[in-house]
Amino acid sequence: MNLKIKDIAQLLGVSEKKIYRWIQEQKIPAYKINHQYRFNKLEINDWILKNRLPVSAKIYDLSASASPVRLTQLLSRGRIFYHNAGASILEAIRQAGEILPLPPGTDRKAVIFSLLQREDMMPTAIGRGIAIPHPRNPIIADVEHETISMFLLQNPVDFEALDQEAVHTLFIVLSANPQRHLEILTKISFLCQQDDFLSLLKKRSVAEKIFDYIQQKEMIWLKQDRP
Repeated sequence: MNLKIKDIAQLLGVSEKKIYRWIQEQKIPAYKINHQYRFNKLEINDWILKNRLPVSAKIYDLSASASPVRLTQLLSRGRIFYHNAGASILEAIRQAGEILPLPPGTDRKAVIFSLLQREDMMPTAIGRGIAIPHPRNPIIADVEHETISMFLLQNPVDFEALDQEAVHTLFIVLSANPQRHLEILTKISFLCQQDDFLSLLKKRSVAEKIFDYIQQKEMIWLKQDRP
């Protein structure tokens, strides 16, 4: 419970008065501790994704782990795939799970089951044609084995997104702990708010262009993090 009203207001670019109103209307998850409202990072991240809210770059300050996540590093391990022809949520995730790069000794069937189980609980589509399937609980023990795998679907699939837009791109995230999981999701979410990045995905651009785009963004983030 380490986020305050002012943190959420800065993150979403709205007034503190609006945050108080959302709390009273029970529109945002919050807890009253010692007469002050506090927010859980993981719950706020899920709430942002579910409601497709735009966020400021301040989100990195709130989600950064001790060893910052490099999306390009995780994506180089997980790779970008272009041949998923699944026509439903079940087919798309199963096909992805069959070719997903996994650490040695990882039970592939268990990973696929975990991805489908999480999808049954709540659709992982975040809008604008993007879904981020991920296990409910981390299943990777070592950060050195974390991956992001991107699947540019041959045909858009209905993932029951709130904006009703069919999904054209999956990001399957396998993370080592909740803190890093939060940072990965927030960075992917921020990227997918950029129209030029979405254009690359919709056009199923070559992997080199997608990597270059993400790498350029990460260089900007690194500069912002320096004192």
